[in-house]
Amino acid sequence: MTQYSQQKGALLVLILVFGAVFTTIIFGFMNYIVSQYAAQQREFNDMKAREIAEAGINYYKWFLAHNPDDVQHGTTTPGPYVVEYEDPEEGPIGAFSLDITSREYCGEVSSIYITSTGYTYENPSSTRSVYAHYAQPTVTEYAYIINSNVWAGADRTIIGPYHSNGGVRMDGTNNSTVTSGQATWNCTNSFGCIPSDSNADGVVGSGPNSDLWSFPSPPINFTGLTLDLSTMAAKAQDPTTGGIFIPESSGYGYRVQFRTDGTVDVYQVDSVYTYEGFANGSWSTEEHIIDTESFVASYALDTSCPLIFVEDKVWLGGNVQDKISLAAADIDTPGVDRSIILQENIQYGSSSAGLIAVAEEDVLLGVNVPEDMEINGVFMAQNGRFGRNHYERERLPRTCVGWVWLWCVAWSEPFAGDVFKDSLTINGTIFSNGRVGTQWTSGGTPISGFLTRYNSYDRNLVIDPPPLTPNTSEDYRFIEWRDVD
Repeated sequence: MTQYSQQKGALLVLILVFGAVFTTIIFGFMNYIVSQYAAQQREFNDMKAREIAEAGINYYKWFLAHNPDDVQHGTTTPGPYVVEYEDPEEGPIGAFSLDITSREYCGEVSSIYITSTGYTYENPSSTRSVYAHYAQPTVTEYAYIINSNVWAGADRTIIGPYHSNGGVRMDGTNNSTVTSGQATWNCTNSFGCIPSDSNADGVVGSGPNSDLWSFPSPPINFTGLTLDLSTMAAKAQDPTTGGIFIPESSGYGYRVQFRTDGTVDVYQVDSVYTYEGFANGSWSTEEHIIDTESFVASYALDTSCPLIFVEDKVWLGGNVQDKISLAAADIDTPGVDRSIILQENIQYGSSSAGLIAVAEEDVLLGVNVPEDMEINGVFMAQNGRFGRNHYERERLPRTCVGWVWLWCVAWSEPFAGDVFKDSLTINGTIFSNGRVGTQWTSGGTPISGFLTRYNSYDRNLVIDPPPLTPNTSEDYRFIEWRDVD
């Protein structure tokens, strides 16, 4: 074999080797291009499927605007309901499937839950789902809604929107908006303005977050937000709804105690202490301290209508296990408005619990309450005010335990230590027609009430409020929106 033949053979081997390598690279590159194209197509189809799913959510929002509370897509059968999706340029390209449920209390729709699953006809096995919670916004989005001038002291910490239709003196710390329905107002010395400022801004004060203050803001229609107590009474008395109706007592009212097992114990208040409290500019006789009581009944709440209507004054406390609405009112007797006394802590047994307590008149913190008090819920004083009255030791109940002739020389003062309380924590919403106040001062020094106060709106109640919570708008909107997969 010649040297030329050997070189020719070696060159052929190299050509074969490099050809094989090149072919492998080409096929690998082509496979990469094909796989990338397939991945892009899958991603494109996923994107189109998600857009179709979102279109399903928006479609049902439109449908509800024309058919309020209809969760069966105009039919009488449960879903899912399949609706074809049409592209303006390409025509029908896919469809969405709607799974719709709702939460109802006492025969009224509270929230609507929509899961929309979209897909394309090109690749129907590639689906995407979107979930939306659809409801009317409620008062639970606020920490406070007040229909009067108000003063928030420097010891206050407020988390959540704070609104008054009157003027606001804000010395506390707010982490959200503070709004007033007034451009100016007469801020007197009872609101910490010395001398009286007859032309104060809608929101004034020494609070640190004045960039969050806004005035004048559109007033909130307080009357429009008040609950129809007649409707609540009718629902509580209707045997088909499952509510609880408690008629006027033969005593001073009822103590309602929420139990950890989900039941509610009711006691009739048979006797009370008489003493004096200061509110609304004057001292007056009060009867908010229970002396004796007698057991009435224990009630199990119907989860389809967890509503309690009491035709009398109510002392309230305990551990709430579910969503509950309670009202204290006398809708039949002119001039008689019932109040709620928050006598002890009101706590939640789980994150799904919630309370709305509605008083025809006042919602007041009692005298002999816990030193560090915690209340959870929406508290509505429809015609009166939310707060704690001013107390002095000498005006609270006491009993003579030592006599010299006709003179008392020694007294038992069981409530002397209740003039001041250390702290008040409110998790929820305060809705008050009149001025709110849980601390009383003189010359800037506290003389009665809670020394520190912390308020926060409850995000859980925003998403899922208690039954019959007032809406701040008639328009439904998305409370929650998220991808399911």
